[in-house]
Amino acid sequence: MPPPLRIDPRDARPIWRQIEEGVQHLVARGALASGSAVPSVRDLARDLQVNPATVFKAYQRLTDAGVLTVRRGEGTFVAAAPPPLSDTSRSDRLREEAVRYASVAVTLGASREEAVEVLGAAWGSLKDGNGGNGKVEGEEE
Repeated sequence: MPPPLRIDPRDARPIWRQIEEGVQHLVARGALASGSAVPSVRDLARDLQVNPATVFKAYQRLTDAGVLTVRRGEGTFVAAAPPPLSDTSRSDRLREEAVRYASVAVTLGASREEAVEVLGAAWGSLKDGNGGNGKVEGEEE
């Protein structure tokens, strides 16, 4: 899976969620193109040194969400098109994730302006395909 998917055992999020969000991130920034194959459950579990059931749960959720598609006998692939969502569902999901991001920003002591600036930089880096690191121009590493 180019570039490699990483998990952090110190992260409070469950490993299956880290895998799910990692794949979504790779798809969003174009590192996993529409129609491209993803590693098998066993291969990814071996690479990440996690239980295959953990990878299966992440893949199942991604398939249910329309991000991945399974072709019997061929494997699992990135879906050809973004998952169809109603305007209401999309708005609800965006609101939910925005609250999560805002909570992290507030917890870190960021101002609203800083949080919005970082979000804008992340959006731009995903759209530009430069890795989605979310760095603000001129920002130190």
